[in-house]
Amino acid sequence: MTHCHTLIQSLRNAGCRITPQREMIVEAVAHAGDHASAEQIYAQVKERTRAVNLATVYRTLDLMVEKGLAWRADLGDGCVVYATRQHGSHIHLVCRQCGGTFLAESGLLDRLGEQLEAEYGFHPDLQHLSMVGLCADCRRVSA
Repeated sequence: MTHCHTLIQSLRNAGCRITPQREMIVEAVAHAGDHASAEQIYAQVKERTRAVNLATVYRTLDLMVEKGLAWRADLGDGCVVYATRQHGSHIHLVCRQCGGTFLAESGLLDRLGEQLEAEYGFHPDLQHLSMVGLCADCRRVSA
């Protein structure tokens, strides 16, 4: 069974109704290969059918996040992207000056989670995290 069919089946098993539009949205997210915004997903699905709107895309993405099938990451400046859990754990480092986005080693998440649990008894959901700061190039220019 392909990844998108596994996601659709998981939604069915959770009691969710699978409309043709919802199925196309899930397929678009599953085949995005990387992060995609709701607007990008909408544009892709819109190529296949006119019977979809942006609100349906947002509701489906929110449902996927709620059911633990996808992650949502806020990259700043209103840029929110989505990816399926198959995309894996990682950290987005977002430069507040140039807007560049860089990926950091996912092992850092494990260490951060362990430290938060040890010091605060808090078990964070750190599979997909974004942090805003200054990249090395912008720091050099600012110095």
